[in-house]
Amino acid sequence: MTRPIIVFDLDGTLIDTAPDLLDSLNHVITAEGLDPVDAGDLRSHVGHGGRVMLRRAYGAQARALSDDQLERLLAVFIDHYTANMPGRSKPFDGAMACMDRLEEAGFVLAVCTNKFEAMSRQLLDALGLSDRFAAICGADTFPVRKPEPGHLTGTIEMAGGDQNRALMVGDTDTDINTAKAAGIPVVAVDFGYSTQRVDTYAPDRIISHFDALTPQMAAQMIGGRARA
Repeated sequence: MTRPIIVFDLDGTLIDTAPDLLDSLNHVITAEGLDPVDAGDLRSHVGHGGRVMLRRAYGAQARALSDDQLERLLAVFIDHYTANMPGRSKPFDGAMACMDRLEEAGFVLAVCTNKFEAMSRQLLDALGLSDRFAAICGADTFPVRKPEPGHLTGTIEMAGGDQNRALMVGDTDTDINTAKAAGIPVVAVDFGYSTQRVDTYAPDRIISHFDALTPQMAAQMIGGRARA
């Protein structure tokens, strides 16, 4: 029988990347004459990517931002971010022990993120985590990306898993909606980068620490969906 699989989102779920993404944002906008942003103001938006962060920063300071300028600044943002990886980014509290428990219980692990694949691999390599995952799939791995369900089901297939024996773990409506569209149960973490309370999106379970994500919970959720 195919081993069960747990698919994690990356930013805001497994890894707290907000400090470095905000550092890169401030690097870009201060060079353009804007004031640096406060971490509390934009932390909830970092999971939506550099374009959203730049638009938010410019809008908050009532500065115009053309499409051409946005693309130019995005390239600077990406260059700064990747050059300083992993910086202050680190796994969320309890994530490493959680993955240990799941692997020991026989689960396959994978990553499905809207971060570019090469950037995701670079981050996980720098943190010494890449070898834990049977597949690391980013925004450019497939023709579609989250919230399209094909991004998640493609990740599961690439990892050698079965979508009928899978569980998604994420932090935003994008992750939750992707899993629902694929017919896969989903656990939402409430410590990530969601702009709204995650219970708003009705995930199957919500956790506030990775200690709560046990092999028993995962197996129960996967088994329950398989019988439904």
